[in-house]
Amino acid sequence: MRAAPTILHLDMDAFYASAEQAAKPSLRGKPVVVGGLGPRGVVATASYEARRFGVHSAMPMAQARRLAPNAAYLVPRFALYRSVSDQVMELLGRLSPLVEPLSLDEAFVDLEAGGTADDTASALEIGRELREAIQAVTGLSGSVGLAGSKMLAKIASEEAKPDGIRLIEPGTERAHLAPMPVRTLPGVGPATADHLRRAGMTTVDDLAEAGEAELVRLLGKAHGAALHRMASGFDDRPVVAERDAKSVSVEDTFDMDLHDRVRVRTEVERLADRCVQRLRGAGRSGRTVVLKVRRYDFSTLTRSETLRGPTDDPAVVREAAARLLEAVDTTGGVRLLGVGVTGLADYTQEDLFAQAAGARAAALPEDAGARPQDDADGREVTADGGPAPEEAAAERLAARRWPAGHDVRHEVHGHGWVQGSGVGRVTVRFEEPGATAPGRVRTFRVDDPALRAADPLPLVPDPPDYSSWPASRPKSRSGAGAPGAASRP
Repeated sequence: MRAAPTILHLDMDAFYASAEQAAKPSLRGKPVVVGGLGPRGVVATASYEARRFGVHSAMPMAQARRLAPNAAYLVPRFALYRSVSDQVMELLGRLSPLVEPLSLDEAFVDLEAGGTADDTASALEIGRELREAIQAVTGLSGSVGLAGSKMLAKIASEEAKPDGIRLIEPGTERAHLAPMPVRTLPGVGPATADHLRRAGMTTVDDLAEAGEAELVRLLGKAHGAALHRMASGFDDRPVVAERDAKSVSVEDTFDMDLHDRVRVRTEVERLADRCVQRLRGAGRSGRTVVLKVRRYDFSTLTRSETLRGPTDDPAVVREAAARLLEAVDTTGGVRLLGVGVTGLADYTQEDLFAQAAGARAAALPEDAGARPQDDADGREVTADGGPAPEEAAAERLAARRWPAGHDVRHEVHGHGWVQGSGVGRVTVRFEEPGATAPGRVRTFRVDDPALRAADPLPLVPDPPDYSSWPASRPKSRSGAGAPGAASRP
């Protein structure tokens, strides 16, 4: 534990949804939900306007649509999110050599290691400057937490949301944590919380008062001892930079157990696609495919298969995960499925057999022998077997070519984004991030030669220069002072 609040935690506010609102003037101040739009899709992020209706991350998209039927539902644009994340992480890197990213929109920073803060006043000042810099460079807001430990800094940033800064003074950790629910502490999930509740412990203060011996008896030596230290306000975990990932994985827990074997296989293939998407996003490939299955009775099975060489081919990972599934009994029902890749490498050894199979599949008619399958965003992208009616084929073509929310460019009307598509038509709103008013809407045939997919535009076309920050205050390229959002206390 530190005597000064020099560990900073940054968490961008409703990151995906906020980026979409910044890019699309017509959506500013309106409920926006980002995630998979198919029947099995889930919410990745909901804007604060959508959260007022009860929509939240990891919720089934069908449930979100019932709660907020008039919200804008968009497919994620990871190229945009990664670009903005790179801008944010570059700013964090100017504060310290020790930056520990947790995701695209969240990171710890050791300010002491960077020499940018050594007491409460300097930590608050750099936190406020960081929020101003992020607003100026990206057009988005982030919440900042400052404390003497990672655990408290993360709690502080959560309390600061949205668009705020919160500092927890060292020495006040125990009192600050005392009234909070046990789920506040890292490592306390629903099962552990329920176990503690049955033992009469519902707040962090209950854990601290129970003593280490009692928690060890209830939870085991390692977990019980660590939990008691955290409940007492102690957390000496360092900020770790350049953490080398040993694996990439994704998993989903289902509201109701899955019994249909075809549905289970479809979910495994969907997870395999998402896993490869993350793998490619990290610029890695992997040699071993891992399948995780948690059954109706909470028993968890893990199966793995090692390939001939590293791969980032979605077909190879899907096929390996499907083979692993064949060896698992799922007749009683499945609560959770996960697909991961380990044995990571920085290069890909092409799988010639998979390439040949892919070439053969590409030579077949699109709908010949196809199974229902979701793409990485949870949309159904193949037929359910056999020729489909012309209208349904057009619907699938539109969904594949023109995902809702994605960027397009028209030869006459310029840059826009897809509002929706179907029955052979695609509707586009033509507007850019810097516009002050919503743009016009036009509808085209899905095969209109004047319309094509486009790359996302930067949220701030000409951001201020922060190359000398934090040694000196930044200057905008026009010579004026950099804009920044006012920090709330």
